[in-house]
Amino acid sequence: MTPLDCVEGKGLACVRGGRTVFRDVGFRLARGEALVVEGPNGSGKTSLLRLVAGLLPAASGTLWVSGGDIVIEEREERGKLIGWLGHHDAVKPQLTAAELLRFFARLQGTRAQSVTAALERVGLSCAADLPCQYLSAGQKKRLALARLKLCGRPLWLLDEPLAALDADGKSLLLTMMREHLATGGLALVATHDPIDLEAARLQLA
Repeated sequence: MTPLDCVEGKGLACVRGGRTVFRDVGFRLARGEALVVEGPNGSGKTSLLRLVAGLLPAASGTLWVSGGDIVIEEREERGKLIGWLGHHDAVKPQLTAAELLRFFARLQGTRAQSVTAALERVGLSCAADLPCQYLSAGQKKRLALARLKLCGRPLWLLDEPLAALDADGKSLLLTMMREHLATGGLALVATHDPIDLEAARLQLA
């Protein structure tokens, strides 16, 4: 995992469709820490994650990541440090679970040998050769968790990560998040659901 010391935003504002979604938002997230973003629908939780990921520009304010002596503000470069788990499962229906992970392993420069271990980690070994179109919503979410684990990136951005998971799946997610933080990773989590994780909270109006 690429070392990352800090993610920090100051005075951030987001405008979408001519409407100000949020303004003057700031946070600081250090190695081994998690930040849970809370707020009602439309308050900008997903927009904040997309802004951090570099998928949206900030209307104002500054956002950067740092590791060692390196400080990165460019959106494209910042994106190379991020593992994303969002509403869309990003699966190709005709590919098997194993084929999908091998694709992402090649795309992200991860050893393909890790695919078997990633599937086992999320309890999908028995579905490795099953086309993704036959996976349940919960299994697809577990496959997304396997992809997140496989990418080996230090900053996880998780948008409603508990959705579609049963009790065992939620326990698995929390365990994986705690392991990620314990090894120096960082996590920014947007959620409506209570999440049993030691983390700072950011409330969006």
